[in-house]
Amino acid sequence: MKRLIRWALNHIPRPVLQRIASWAVPVVGFFYQGSRVECPLCGHRYRKFLPYGYVRSRANALCPHCLSLERHRLLWLYLTRETDLLQSHPRTLHIAPEVCIMRHLKPHFAGFPGQYVTADLESPLADLHFDVQQIPLADRSVDVILCNHLLEHVADDRRALRELHRILRPGGWGILLSPVEPDYEHTYEDDTITDPDERTRIFGQYDHRRIYGADYPDRLREAGFEAADIDYAAALGEEACRRYALPRDHIYVVYRH
Repeated sequence: MKRLIRWALNHIPRPVLQRIASWAVPVVGFFYQGSRVECPLCGHRYRKFLPYGYVRSRANALCPHCLSLERHRLLWLYLTRETDLLQSHPRTLHIAPEVCIMRHLKPHFAGFPGQYVTADLESPLADLHFDVQQIPLADRSVDVILCNHLLEHVADDRRALRELHRILRPGGWGILLSPVEPDYEHTYEDDTITDPDERTRIFGQYDHRRIYGADYPDRLREAGFEAADIDYAAALGEEACRRYALPRDHIYVVYRH
């Protein structure tokens, strides 16, 4: 299973993969029935989650029913427990929308046209298609931004962050998650590395351009945001981390005042 999933991630174009995964993966989930782990997004329980990873497969990662990964489950717990997003209807821009989260937010905003907008460079699931380095939205036009695991792919992430800051209204907030290697004091990037295999070897994925280090929150602040670095998995405790198979990632929340 590890080899099959890793092969699919590296050889099937992402738009095609997004279309077929929603029906193919749940079939495999039949063989993972149990109750040891639970997905907080869909409520399904399994003896363990599926493995997932482009290079090294992470055990107990992918929910067979809603396709949530560890970071999606952590993000969803934060959104539902620490924000009022699901109790209100702020104008929300969801960039590179995670299907497992979008399935909840679309029905929530169904009676409020234009308040929830999804965007991506190429995904067939998104409402808008644009490069995050040049967002075709007006200044201060968005209340909430969700943009996760995207900036490590972008050629000029500082420009993208300035664009995100530009469209966020004063008093607005966002969650901008990226893979962060806390053992790196500074973000590592090298644009001379263009070979996909070499990128995979160095950055962990063929389409990654950098490895963010402990200075990631500072990069958010450089764009004009106030940024909070929250060790939310630790706050939830060991039992929740085991039950939901959560990562030790931090939640990075930005504000514009």
